[in-house]
Amino acid sequence: MFTRIDHVMICVPDLVQAIAQYRKLGFSMHGGGAHPGKGTHNAIAMNNEDYLELLAVRDVAEYAASRTTGGPGSWNTGLTDFIAAGGGIRYIAIQSDDLAADVAAMCARGLDVSDVTPGSRRTPAGLELKWQSATLGAANALPIFFIQHLTPLEERRKQVPAGEHPNRVYTLERTYIVCNNLPATAALYARVLGLPQPQVVKGTVIMSDMAVFQLGEHGLGVVEPYADGPAAAALKRRGPGPFQALYRTKSSNAAEAWIKAQGLPPLQKGVRNTGEVAMLATPEMTFGAYVGFVGMA
Repeated sequence: MFTRIDHVMICVPDLVQAIAQYRKLGFSMHGGGAHPGKGTHNAIAMNNEDYLELLAVRDVAEYAASRTTGGPGSWNTGLTDFIAAGGGIRYIAIQSDDLAADVAAMCARGLDVSDVTPGSRRTPAGLELKWQSATLGAANALPIFFIQHLTPLEERRKQVPAGEHPNRVYTLERTYIVCNNLPATAALYARVLGLPQPQVVKGTVIMSDMAVFQLGEHGLGVVEPYADGPAAAALKRRGPGPFQALYRTKSSNAAEAWIKAQGLPPLQKGVRNTGEVAMLATPEMTFGAYVGFVGMA
């Protein structure tokens, strides 16, 4: 079954520059390593059980060759075009505890989904991480893919030094995907995920109607703007797709103080429908994504 959001993939033009910027935002970013045969490399900020990924093209020629083997739903297909158009959140990875069974269930629901395929990367310290993944096909293409880790979490944690992020983030809370037709899009996500279609609620920070699918402790929000705000701006700028990752912090004051100390502009603030204050780093600060923080002072 699908158990949680595994990670958010933020695609950037230059990995070194992006690492420096996300460290200013308070994330403890560490080099993740290269993807063999893909021409890409990444950096990782580990939370309790999920992580933030920055992804960039490392070798243009190797990347170009890899496109001949990637299908329509492959995460590396069209990557350079996506980055050239502004970058940002390209895919949200959904974790499975039995990917073969989940793929079989999606096929039984009449969905176009790939076979389970192996993946790996080697960290700068020489640790080989292995997983298997599956992607949706062109008939029902969505900006999500599915992953089951073969390397245990305890081993994966060894790729980064132990310690807390300066922004005190400890988990992803929710991601948001903007669309033009919420009922139809939410129905498709419900069919793909094998979950009931959620009740629509109003989001007062992103100024959108929201259908939030709960995957373990994480929310996958499908939204349609009802007024000007981050979702409407993202829809106008890039069209439908993922645009925001919201992280829970142990101290919003600590996050705000760290970001201010790095010389970054003040973050946008809004009040959620829960009454909590959320802070948003804008796409200009994050290489194309809205990155939010929410938590007690």
